[in-house]
Amino acid sequence: MKLLSRKSITAATAVAVLGGLSIAAMPSQAATPAHHKAPAHNATAAPTLTARQLAALPLTDRHLTKHEKTNLAIVLRDYYVAEGSHIDVPTFVNSFAKDGVFNDMVPGVAYRGKALGNVLPYMKGLFSNVHRDLKRITVNGDTISIELSIQGTFDGQLQAPTGGVVKGKGQKVDAPTADFWYLKNGKVEKFDCFVGYSKMYSDMGVNFDWASAVNQH
Repeated sequence: MKLLSRKSITAATAVAVLGGLSIAAMPSQAATPAHHKAPAHNATAAPTLTARQLAALPLTDRHLTKHEKTNLAIVLRDYYVAEGSHIDVPTFVNSFAKDGVFNDMVPGVAYRGKALGNVLPYMKGLFSNVHRDLKRITVNGDTISIELSIQGTFDGQLQAPTGGVVKGKGQKVDAPTADFWYLKNGKVEKFDCFVGYSKMYSDMGVNFDWASAVNQH
């Protein structure tokens, strides 16, 4: 990335196990109970969700078909492998179709093929404990819409468009985000991500210079 109801999922409420993989939407800084540690997993195995796991999710509709549950499990696995504490690039990349695309919609940047592997390391390079707090999930066939927040501690470095870098000083980031996943035959064909970059940059201590913009005109 260029930068980059029901209660939201927290460390205490939402740990879903998908085919041997512990899917946890929880703050990376929170301690994970020993019995929730993620075991080794097979990225090619089809993930599944049990009734109990589904009950812990902030779903807008709980009457999901088997197909919808499978799609949801794939998306939740992608969120899990994007957590700062256990980044798993191959699993994330392999969840996409051969011609699948991840669109960072606000800056208008698209990632395909091998470039998909750059997304997770980049975010971790900014926020080592990057976490997505899932607040509201809507599943409609092959489309999954999610309201969430991208959270983390700015302890990395951000390349400035004017040259040089902005070094993190431990600022806490909480950026509102909307994700739209489009799947087909168990693969992600398109993932559109809308990040509230104004809030994210502000949290990082980077603010737009409106005065200079006004003076230029």
